[in-house]
Amino acid sequence: MHRLLLKALFFLFMVVPISFHADKTPAAEMGAFRLPPAKPGRPRPLIAIVADNAGTETTDLMVPYGVLKEADVADVVIVSTHPGPVTLMPALTIQPDMTMRAFDALHPDGADIVIVPALHDDKNESVINWVREQAHRHAFIASICEGAWVAARAGVLDGRAATTHWYALAKIARTFPRIVWVRDRRYVVDRNVMTTTGVSASIPASLALIEALAGRARAESAAATIGGHAWKPTHDTSRFRLTAGHVWTVTKNALSPWRHEMLSIPATNGFDEIALALTADAWSRTYRSQAIIGPSKGLIRSRHGLILLPDAAPANKHPQLSLPRTRPTQALDEALTAIASRYGNATADLVALQLEYGRNDPQMAN
Repeated sequence: MHRLLLKALFFLFMVVPISFHADKTPAAEMGAFRLPPAKPGRPRPLIAIVADNAGTETTDLMVPYGVLKEADVADVVIVSTHPGPVTLMPALTIQPDMTMRAFDALHPDGADIVIVPALHDDKNESVINWVREQAHRHAFIASICEGAWVAARAGVLDGRAATTHWYALAKIARTFPRIVWVRDRRYVVDRNVMTTTGVSASIPASLALIEALAGRARAESAAATIGGHAWKPTHDTSRFRLTAGHVWTVTKNALSPWRHEMLSIPATNGFDEIALALTADAWSRTYRSQAIIGPSKGLIRSRHGLILLPDAAPANKHPQLSLPRTRPTQALDEALTAIASRYGNATADLVALQLEYGRNDPQMAN
C-alpha cells in the first residue's frame, strides 16, 4: 500500500488544477491511417512492447498485448530493460519475452512498431535511448497514456501533434513546447507516431493499429471478439479534472489503513490478458484495496502466452474477485460497478478518473 499512499500525498499537493490551453487543431491523420508493410525478410510485422522491470503500467502493457495477439496480425513481444520479472503498476508481475539487448541482437533492423506504456521512471535513459534508436530504424512509435513522456524525451514527438493522460497535459506541454499538444482525441497519429490519452485509451488505440495493419474488417472482428468497442478518436478531455471531492476521497481512503484490504484474483492457465489487466488495475486504484494473484503453485500462462507470476502473499486467505465471463473489455465496467457497491460511488468515480474512462458513458465505448 505504500505506493498508493504516495499517490495520495501527490494528489494532495495538486489540489488546485493547472489551467491549460492545448491546441485543438487535429493532425492530418486523426482517424484511420495506414502503416507500411513489414520490413524486408519478415512474413508479417514485428511489434515490441516496452517494459521497464522496475515499473510499467498494467493496462498500458497488457491490453495492447492481448488485443493484438487476439487479432493475430503481427508478432508481438514484450521487451524489458534487463532480465527478470517486470513489476506492473499498480498490480501484477509478468515475465518478459526478452531484453532490449537480446532483441537488438536478434532483430538488428529494429521493430516495425514499438509500443511505449507509461513507466514508473519515465526518465530512464536506457529506455529513452532504445526508443530513439528504434525510431531511427524506422519503427512506428505508439505511446500509451503517459508513455508520451518517454516518446517526448526520445525526440520522436518534436514538431508533431500529440496527446497524453489528461492529468499530465499541462506539465508535459510546459516541458516540451515544440510539440503541438492536442485535447479531445483518444489517440492522435502524426506521421510515424501515435499517442493516446489515459489508460483506457489502450483499447481503441490497439484496434486502430489493427485496422492500420490489416484493414477495417479485421479490426471489426477483433472489436467484436473483445467486447464490441469501436475506436473513434473523438473524446472530451474537459470531462476529466481533479476536484476537491476526488482529493477528499483519496485522503479518506488512503489514510484509513484499518480499512485497506487485499483482494485475490484466482487466475489460471488460459486467462484473458485484457480482462485480468482491467480488473486488477481498477481494484488497485481505489486507495482501499490491492489486487493480487493466487493461489498458484507456479507460473501462469495466458491464452496468448503471457507469463504471469503469482504473488507471494497467501491469496487464498483474502476475499476473491472474479473475472467477467462475457467479453473481456466489459471487465472495467463490471469492476467499477463492484467497487461502487463495496466502497461507494465516490471511489468508483475516482478510479474511472485515473483511467480516463467515462463511467456509465456509452460514448466511451464508441
